[in-house]
Amino acid sequence: MNTFEENLKKLEELTIDIKRPDIALEDALKDFEQGISLAKGMEKQLDQIEGKIQILMTEPVPMEKDNPPQMDLFSDDSELNGTRK
Repeated sequence: MNTFEENLKKLEELTIDIKRPDIALEDALKDFEQGISLAKGMEKQLDQIEGKIQILMTEPVPMEKDNPPQMDLFSDDSELNGTRK
């Protein structure tokens, strides 16, 4: 499978080729079909990348100096109220 960048470069080459004034209709159609196929594959790749970005954006922020762990998540409610069972 080609990378997104490789597919984009090929799509750009096909676009330039189609614009040639001396290209035969059959060749232009073949380039167009290949371009459509590449574009659909690239759209799927972009959808996958977008999904990964969404996952990364919704993950909790990693522990850092300014973001200490929230230990109260692990204590029971009675400790928070000052009473023990």
